[in-house]
Amino acid sequence: MKAVKVSLNSIDKVKSFVNDISGYTSAEFDLVSGRYVIDAKSIMGIFSLDISKPIDLNIYADDNMDEIIETIKPYLAD
Repeated sequence: MKAVKVSLNSIDKVKSFVNDISGYTSAEFDLVSGRYVIDAKSIMGIFSLDISKPIDLNIYADDNMDEIIETIKPYLAD
């Protein structure tokens, strides 16, 4: 597992983020905000969170981790 912080502070960012990670069918992605954990591939789930602040992203992948990190680089929080 790898944990990073992502910033999904606009509707367009959420849509492109979900499209980018949905291609990784063998990996699981969870967004964690406080005590809430949702599937990061769920647009409706993401909009149930407070997207005005960075959100923790947990990535569960046996392979392709470097490729996944490259894919999500535009969404990483500073």
